[in-house]
Amino acid sequence: MDLFKKITVLSLEQATVLPYLTFLLAQDGMRVIRMEHPVYGDPNRLIGENVLGEERMNSYYLCINAGKEAVTLNLADPEGKKLFKELIQKLDVDIFATNQLPKNYKKLGIDYESMKQIKPDIIWLGVTGFGPDSNEAAYDPILQARSGLMELTGERDGDPQVLGIPLPDMGCSVHSYGLLMKALFKRQATGEGTCINMSMFESSVSWLTVPITQTSSFGKIITRRGNTHEFFAPVSVYQAKDGFVYLAVGNDRQWKSMVGLEAFKELDKPEYEKNAGRIKDVKNLNEAINNITKNYTTDELIQMFKSIVVPISKIHTIPEVLEDPLVKRRLLYSKDPVTGREITLAPPPNMTPFLEACERKLSFPPRFGEHNESIFGQELGYSRDKLQELRDKGVI
Repeated sequence: MDLFKKITVLSLEQATVLPYLTFLLAQDGMRVIRMEHPVYGDPNRLIGENVLGEERMNSYYLCINAGKEAVTLNLADPEGKKLFKELIQKLDVDIFATNQLPKNYKKLGIDYESMKQIKPDIIWLGVTGFGPDSNEAAYDPILQARSGLMELTGERDGDPQVLGIPLPDMGCSVHSYGLLMKALFKRQATGEGTCINMSMFESSVSWLTVPITQTSSFGKIITRRGNTHEFFAPVSVYQAKDGFVYLAVGNDRQWKSMVGLEAFKELDKPEYEKNAGRIKDVKNLNEAINNITKNYTTDELIQMFKSIVVPISKIHTIPEVLEDPLVKRRLLYSKDPVTGREITLAPPPNMTPFLEACERKLSFPPRFGEHNESIFGQELGYSRDKLQELRDKGVI
């Protein structure tokens, strides 16, 4: 959609929570400029393998930074502050985002009130670990621990486990995306900007819909349960000849269909007719099901349960996910114009008109300060000599 191409995002970003958010915005076609300190930069540039054979372009960084431009700027320097003000005004920045600690906002001149003086209708987003009044450092696993997500993950009798993806990071990115869209709508309707303070902790806790209501209102003890379900059975992972399947029987009618299959007819017992009876004896029931499923291949089991419209899936490895036709047709790609290296990127949550128009190909993740000359020089009008002087001073 051409409308989004008119939106410019300037993001003082590092790690995952903001880079993933701006990656989503880039997929809408917005112009995204990531800003980094000229010495330290984004630590994630140094994580993973050095797949391109050059500094600050390691594999971990490449995953969520395609489709962006990159500049370096020292906001602690007075000349850096002046340059920052020019960026906001001359590029007509619509959205400014940062995941700096709140104590640095005023010092760097990136607090909402200061930026509102530069551009009254700015949409300002500050992502923090625990809200704008806290300067506590927040890494994703710490948030998983404090929010209860880790308490809910793992085997019933085992230790709490970290999730397989950084949900506090990426979940907060998605929540922030929604808030930015509301802010853009508000600005379109009223001409007013917005100040958004987004807490990763609050975002994470908001996912606990069932655990919080069940615990606080009804006195239930909600904790990790492995692969089973608190309220439905059988719902779990079962072994097959060639891997594992996840089977989810959601009601008594589906159970009746399941035990109507020749392979499972021995489980057609009066005590299992109702969900409550199956949950009461879930350990023995799951063992009995597992003793049956291990005699069949995943394909055979999937065919059986699809014939009775009961949800089932093979537990796919990541290479298998990549081959899924629903995934394959939506994968994104990015090719490095320098080395010729092409990388595959995760599909979007929803295919955007911009991605369709560019045939799912995004510009390569930007090198450190790659666009200093084009943005500070060509767009802001600084000469090459002046840019070199700013580099020598450590401003850019």
